[in-house]
Amino acid sequence: MNFIDHIRIEARSGKGGAGSAHLRREKYMPKGGPDGGDGGRGGNVILRGNSQLWTLLHLRYTKHVIASDGEVGSGNQSSGRAGKDAYIDVPLGTVAKDDGSDEILFDITEHGQEVVLLQGGRGGLGNQHFHSATYQTPRFAQPGEPGQQQWFKLELKVLADVGLVGFPNAGKSTLLSVITAAKPKIADYAFTTLTPNLGIVPYRDHQSFVMADIPASSRARMRARASACASSATSSATACCSSSSLQTAPTSSTISRYCSTN
Repeated sequence: MNFIDHIRIEARSGKGGAGSAHLRREKYMPKGGPDGGDGGRGGNVILRGNSQLWTLLHLRYTKHVIASDGEVGSGNQSSGRAGKDAYIDVPLGTVAKDDGSDEILFDITEHGQEVVLLQGGRGGLGNQHFHSATYQTPRFAQPGEPGQQQWFKLELKVLADVGLVGFPNAGKSTLLSVITAAKPKIADYAFTTLTPNLGIVPYRDHQSFVMADIPASSRARMRARASACASSATSSATACCSSSSLQTAPTSSTISRYCSTN
């Protein structure tokens, strides 16, 4: 049975470094001219496929992914260092969506596949790019471009490794809520779980596996409801089958028919 594992993260790429407005000054070159270098580009935020991962559990406490900024340029036409890229390793089959519009951006299907989630800002040009025959001493340079910031949603369809199957009110949902971070509905009556609940169980060496709480089949729930209605008193049966809008006191055959269809 397939389930959905998802997480929200905020990604921010690095801003570009500013260009340098340095002028060359040496002992025997009083008018060396502009020699300011370019600023370094900002770091990118990159999503990378990893076949050794099976869930998104490792990103549970990583809500903000920030790439480093580019460094400023310097004299002697020296460019600034580019910002370090920030990599987000995800399992194969992960789908990246825009958190606001829920639009699918791309999916990761191969090991080692890299897709740029956010592009870093470009570095500014140094003043060496702006001198000319008529303007030989430019004393300005370009600033770096700002980085980008955005919330994303990462979703992964996973196959449950362990399934909890048993009698109603046996404690399956309680067990799932204790050993995982899942929040299933828990109550003191039968057939509380109507849809499968998914939880991720961490264990030693930062590993994990997927556990699912499997609800009883619809046929079993129908039979249990019919038997409960049929064995109850007339007043209890009327309340149990109130959705059928009975106008008269129900008989045993009427109770069985209405309960089996509702």
